[in-house]
Amino acid sequence: MKDIKIAVLDDYQELSKPHFDRLRQAGYEVTTFTDTLLPYNHPDTPQEVKDALVKRLEPFAVINTMRERTPFPADLIAKLPHLKLLLTTGKRNAAIDVAACRARGVRVAGTDGGLKPRGPDSTTTHCVALVLALARNVAGDDAAVKAGGWQTEAATELAGKVFGVVGLGRLGTSVGKIMSAAFGMRVVAWSSNLTQDAADARAREAGLPVEDEDGDKTFRVVGRDELFRTADVVSVQVVLSERSRGLIGRDDLSKMKRSALFINTSRGPIVNETDLLDAARNGSIRGVALDVFALEPLPRDSPWRTTQWGKMDGQESS
Repeated sequence: MKDIKIAVLDDYQELSKPHFDRLRQAGYEVTTFTDTLLPYNHPDTPQEVKDALVKRLEPFAVINTMRERTPFPADLIAKLPHLKLLLTTGKRNAAIDVAACRARGVRVAGTDGGLKPRGPDSTTTHCVALVLALARNVAGDDAAVKAGGWQTEAATELAGKVFGVVGLGRLGTSVGKIMSAAFGMRVVAWSSNLTQDAADARAREAGLPVEDEDGDKTFRVVGRDELFRTADVVSVQVVLSERSRGLIGRDDLSKMKRSALFINTSRGPIVNETDLLDAARNGSIRGVALDVFALEPLPRDSPWRTTQWGKMDGQESS
């Protein structure tokens, strides 16, 4: 049994080390990889990188993934003859071809994320942090002061402004609650099947009134067009699926206010990055904050690394 080789993937900060040390102490061979190779199934991934990924993973019977950073499509799974168990730090498994695993007898198991936090979850917290960083121009002013300058632009006030949530599930509700209750923003929401009754139920579950004393809904359901036209901040909070891949593009972004901010802490492929980059470059929206990208890790020559109007980080939210 102890001849089984175990791999831990994409653990940048070695957060899993205390847990897997128990297996090491018991005599198991555990290898931790703190870097991430480009996705096997991405069209921009060179063949030599695909081969390197297969060579890295081929010896292992148990693979533990971190935050869906390494996808497991069917053609990669087929090249891992020793793989018996694939562990994930979640339950959605959007980056794993579960059917291919089942066909090859590979078990897939996930975690619930531990104890429920007393306050907001990490994704909600990080999303709010990105909103504030953009609205208050934290990164820009920090860079200006360190370079010998001073304030570069006026901050954006949030109170009374419109917060648009694309997707009012668990995370959309959690973020919307904070932006409404803590910052006095008016929350509007849209997704393809969202109804006002469902949004009212979400408000109740979050401990919020369904409407205020003037009869205005706490979470007001609007059409897609209205959300992008009226929101001062747009936050993407939908799950990545074949239906949501490329959901937001040029048509939506062109409707946004020039003063608006765009936040994505869900998954990179939900938004057409080329269209978003164009919108930010030509000034049709004021700012962009992302911690997810279509291709991760973000290539060193990515234009996102040189932007002056955005806040970028490496998937800190999940």
